[in-house]
Amino acid sequence: MADTPPRILLIEDDPDTACLLRETIVDHFGADCVDHRSTVSQGLAVELDHYDLVLSDMNLPDGTGLELVEKLLDRRNDLPVVFVTGEGILENAIKAIRLGAYDYVVKAGDYLFALPVVIEKNLEIHRMRLENIELQLQLERTLEQVKVKNEQLEEAVHKLETMAATDPLTGLANRRAFGQALDRRFADSVRQGHDLACIMVDLDGFKRLNDTLGHQKGDQMLQLASKVLQANCRRSDVAGRFGGDEFVLLLPQSDEPSARQVAQRVAEQFTAAAEADLAASDQALRLTMSMGLATRVSSRASSAEQLVAHADHALYSAKAAGKTRLMVYAGPSQAAAAGR
Repeated sequence: MADTPPRILLIEDDPDTACLLRETIVDHFGADCVDHRSTVSQGLAVELDHYDLVLSDMNLPDGTGLELVEKLLDRRNDLPVVFVTGEGILENAIKAIRLGAYDYVVKAGDYLFALPVVIEKNLEIHRMRLENIELQLQLERTLEQVKVKNEQLEEAVHKLETMAATDPLTGLANRRAFGQALDRRFADSVRQGHDLACIMVDLDGFKRLNDTLGHQKGDQMLQLASKVLQANCRRSDVAGRFGGDEFVLLLPQSDEPSARQVAQRVAEQFTAAAEADLAASDQALRLTMSMGLATRVSSRASSAEQLVAHADHALYSAKAAGKTRLMVYAGPSQAAAAGR
């Protein structure tokens, strides 16, 4: 028996039976642990949170025990209800249990002797149910915390992966990430039989601008170049920073004419934007782009590295030919005409 006696609500309309039940309970659990009511309405009028268990008869003056248990559990769905009745009707017992009653005791034989054990058993069942509910809630909270932590971890890993693959100044793919993308795109190009274009880009006049207006302005121009490149990229394209003022653009499923159009559009947009940005400067500064273009098919590149080398070779030719132009790779001698 627990140190603190349970609080029991007894609903029984027969005074003699109520007296026997009360005495039996008090003898086992101690005084002042039983409150007695005689009707359904009286039972429903009490504050149910004050009680640990309800003992109820099946037949009451103003209703049935089945009606009572439904109304009790509507108000407090975890309340243990035990029927103590003279009706040994199996159908009633089944209905009572299905409605949510914990137990069904028939007033026959030595039921009074067994009643304290029945009460303790059902109080223990109730306690275990509450513990299980609390454990379930704790488990749900723990799982939710684990879910949140996993999401935070995934987000942190994603940020780290992004940082590891991104040039911090421009937000473009860094050289390592671009190399990985290049290998994948080149392998896809060979396997699927479509072309792959690579455009190398170098900013003309960047060193003079850096020396004249400072590195902060130079960084702004690099960011401007990256925005123009990104604005002209499809989802499948890859724009990267090779270092310094050198950029690279990879265009899957693009042949030489279509890649030439992208390159010219990028150069024109950047030149116009840089001119507008530098207009307020009192220095005679101009920033343009030199570009080298190579495609896998026309340059006959046998590897991803060779495709980039061909584009870089064309870029070198563009710089040597006077800058501010696009050159297309035409073999080691680089005899191709400029794009503009």
